[in-house]
Amino acid sequence: MATPAVAPIGSGAAAAPVPQAAETVSKPKPCCVCKDEKAKRDECMLFSTAADPQKECTSTIEQYRSCMARYGFKV
Repeated sequence: MATPAVAPIGSGAAAAPVPQAAETVSKPKPCCVCKDEKAKRDECMLFSTAADPQKECTSTIEQYRSCMARYGFKV
């Protein structure tokens, strides 16, 4: 019966870099941050009676954008 070949410990054959996993853990998903700001923005845009809802909701839109920017997202 033959024994399977095992790579020496110092060969690095099975070693894989892990920095990507740590990078994804530190940055949350866009859907999981700024929920209150997003809800206020959506409510303003959807239920606005103005002719130009985007203009009327500029302050809430900017609050949402600045919140997302704090987490590294560009909206």
